[in-house]
Amino acid sequence: MTFINYASREINCKIVYYGPGLCGKTTNLQYIYDKTNPNAKGKLISLATETDRTLFFDFLPLELGTVRGFKTRFHLYTVPGQVFYDASRKLILKGVDGVIFVADSQVERMDANVEAIENLVVNLKSQGYDLNNIPYVLQLNKRDLPNVAPVDEMKRLLVRKTEPVYDAVAPKGIGVFETLKGVAKLVLSELTKAG
Repeated sequence: MTFINYASREINCKIVYYGPGLCGKTTNLQYIYDKTNPNAKGKLISLATETDRTLFFDFLPLELGTVRGFKTRFHLYTVPGQVFYDASRKLILKGVDGVIFVADSQVERMDANVEAIENLVVNLKSQGYDLNNIPYVLQLNKRDLPNVAPVDEMKRLLVRKTEPVYDAVAPKGIGVFETLKGVAKLVLSELTKAG
């Protein structure tokens, strides 16, 4: 649900980072925030719960250009990883324009990845969205660890359509901006089609 601010000539898009607990959603967001020009970003807001936190900030990407003379401002959110916070996850998906699913590449986390992606499909549906019709990318995070599942195996388990897939090591910034640009291009493409 893109919001257009005619006064500031900005199109506001909401991108949500989704995935199991401790997969690297927050690390992705923190890296982007730390590397974004201070003049082009808002405050990093953290809503802490007892065992998890939700982060949010918005930024104006300078290199992605304009859509019909409007600048694009992206609002980035993470969802809590724990299933316990499912109501929060649903709420954060409200009005979403694009989703990045962050998968934990460790072999022992494959079940958690599958459970989280199935939860994403259900929660999107509860908000009136279909994963097949929404801008969506898959990030295979933590590729630098010794106990990672093969990429082909992860794709077999997690790919839901023909979404772009990015390898990442979020604390080092590897694949972080590539993933964000991937979903941003899909969102902008949808906006261009809709306009």
